[in-house]
Amino acid sequence: MLQGTQSWEFQNKPVILSSGVVGGPFEKNGRLSEDFDHFYDDLWMGEDTYEKANRLMIEDAVKLALEKAGLQENQIQFFLSGDLINQITPSSFAARTNEIPYLGLFGACSTSMEGLAIASFLVDSGGANYVITGASSHNSAVEKQFRYPTEYGGQKPPTAQWTVTGAGYSVVGSGTDVQGPVPRVTSATIGKVIDMGLSDPFNMGGAMAPAAADTIASHLQDLGRDPSYYDLIITGDLAKIGRKTAQELLQQKGFNLTETQFQDCGLLIYGQDQPVQSGASGPGCSATVLYGHLLNQMKKGVYKRILMVATGALLSPLTFQQGESIPCIAHAVSIEYS
Repeated sequence: MLQGTQSWEFQNKPVILSSGVVGGPFEKNGRLSEDFDHFYDDLWMGEDTYEKANRLMIEDAVKLALEKAGLQENQIQFFLSGDLINQITPSSFAARTNEIPYLGLFGACSTSMEGLAIASFLVDSGGANYVITGASSHNSAVEKQFRYPTEYGGQKPPTAQWTVTGAGYSVVGSGTDVQGPVPRVTSATIGKVIDMGLSDPFNMGGAMAPAAADTIASHLQDLGRDPSYYDLIITGDLAKIGRKTAQELLQQKGFNLTETQFQDCGLLIYGQDQPVQSGASGPGCSATVLYGHLLNQMKKGVYKRILMVATGALLSPLTFQQGESIPCIAHAVSIEYS
């Protein structure tokens, strides 16, 4: 199963059996709105805090994924989830609701693929029959914690990104009784923490780009693959600045990816008329784009093989206040429709 130094190749190819994708009002007006299952018309979502609204999105996405798979909570062995709020409390409180054995994850915006990699490992090794995994974020909750409350009206530079209000979750299983082509998880590469000394919290894409390039290069080297093996190599939320930087770093490593082949979730989810500066970010960015849009594209035959590389900036309000630089990470998961 271990390939090279940091990759897993899954012999039994676990299947993404179903998914649930929930978004907020800004995402409803975005470019990928048809790929969401449910939207809320305001950021409060009927709750009295944004953090509780974040928890509600997780519960909704999990419920949708279970309903599509025809499964009940007591049939799921593990629930893997993470978000950006202090001590991942929305995920933990959602786990209190669904009462599924829980593993809380924090990889910042890389959490979605950290979870899918671990879920696939559990299923592939026989450690579980079914696992629910995913990630979420809430724009106003994140702004309040990491930057300024939205009421403050602080101005942002062009390098800044817009945190997605959304939750994307999937049910991963062995799929031994599934007929026909399905999205199968074939391999995963666990990233290393890389810190190039950047400390600007308004340029997350630039900070995360080296980690993304390192993980992509490691994945291709560990598995002995050329980039052309994949129809699409897509990062989580590097947005305009980070995507260009990562592409240049990969070229320096000898991997030439075309503009069409190398894309970014943070540049797909919103329309050109939406004021998101450099693009989108947040754990909910890669989670909603993968479990909504990309899986739908695979079902339509647009892509057969994709490499999803979720990127995360591992800073906190504490480390920023103490003047620390921003350590970053990226995890890659390959999905093949067969």
